[in-house]
Amino acid sequence: MSKAVWNGEELRSDPHGREDKPRKVREMFSAIAPAYDLNNRLHSFGLDQAWRRRAVAMASVGPTDDVVDVACGTGDLTELFAHTPARSVLGLDFTPEMLDLARQKSARSGRRGASPSYAHGDATALDLPDASVSVVSIAFGLRNVGDPTKALAEFRRILRPGGRLVVLEFDQPSNPVLRALNRVYTHHVMPWTASLVAGDRSGAYRYLPRSVETFLDRDRLRDAMRSAGFASVEQRALTFGTCVLSVGRVGPDAHGLRDSR
Repeated sequence: MSKAVWNGEELRSDPHGREDKPRKVREMFSAIAPAYDLNNRLHSFGLDQAWRRRAVAMASVGPTDDVVDVACGTGDLTELFAHTPARSVLGLDFTPEMLDLARQKSARSGRRGASPSYAHGDATALDLPDASVSVVSIAFGLRNVGDPTKALAEFRRILRPGGRLVVLEFDQPSNPVLRALNRVYTHHVMPWTASLVAGDRSGAYRYLPRSVETFLDRDRLRDAMRSAGFASVEQRALTFGTCVLSVGRVGPDAHGLRDSR
């Protein structure tokens, strides 16, 4: 059994405003790592991989592209990118236990494309040169970053002219009936069943719906990406708006890089 990371009082406020959020997020994901993939499949009804495949398709990866998947977790999205013509694929994550599972998954995977590599990485301080990659992706991880604005600036910094940022994030349906049903499921059904499956006492599956509710909605995320220096942002709502795919593009003539500090 894992120890408690989030308590009820902390989750009644905005978890994104906490200074200790990065530590808590790492401890939380460390606790749920062994059952992470199983819970993703069960509680998205298998749709999570379909969402990731849409993200890969929107990235339009070519044979000269270098891909970095940030907050890669157990490597689901990273592995899908490894089946594209990409020249290189790198998965980065803040939680060592997640990276261990990603490497195990990679070792079992048969592929024709680039073999991915995995490394520890902080989305707000990427150890990569300016304008060094073609695609940056982050799936269901931006809201878990300590400073999402700083992370977006870092993504922009490492992207080449013509590069693409692909962001998958949960959102709330605009239809009021679907929104209400989604809230019942994510706030009451899923936290109980997912915690049971994972044998989790960290509070992870109570934090996750609260982190969606208090994070940027699709419009504010689009504005944040534009403010970070992306010339255009295209968004697609998936599965009645429970998930949103956002693709930001760096202009082909972009030369100045924003300072991420």
